[in-house]
Amino acid sequence: MIQAQRNKYLESTVQTASPAQLLIMLCDGAIRFCRAGIEALKTSNYQDANTNLVKVQDIISEFSITIDRNAPIAGDLLRLYEYFTHRLIEANMKKSVEPAEEVLGYLVQLKETWMQAAKQANGSSASSTPAGAMHG
Repeated sequence: MIQAQRNKYLESTVQTASPAQLLIMLCDGAIRFCRAGIEALKTSNYQDANTNLVKVQDIISEFSITIDRNAPIAGDLLRLYEYFTHRLIEANMKKSVEPAEEVLGYLVQLKETWMQAAKQANGSSASSTPAGAMHG
């Protein structure tokens, strides 16, 4: 029962979120899965590590797919996402924590940047956000 209520709440939250909020939620998920992947690597639980690192790659792929290609920063972000994916694959194949920890650090910084951009955009215009412009 509680799980069903939680799912309904999450569904409602996602349906009413702005593009910037969705981007931040996706980033939260990527951070959570990356941390879980790192912990699984540390305990040699390679199946869980693979599952979680692939989930991070899927979210990064979603970032790449939804980016506004006309935004001035699009090219740089696409190269960054490509690098993240490369490092996650490396962590998974080599069973190495270091590449995943590097990506985790960048994801945390990216989330903070998007949160700042969303706050600034909300102060100037509620309908358009820099994060929303980056990802349409």
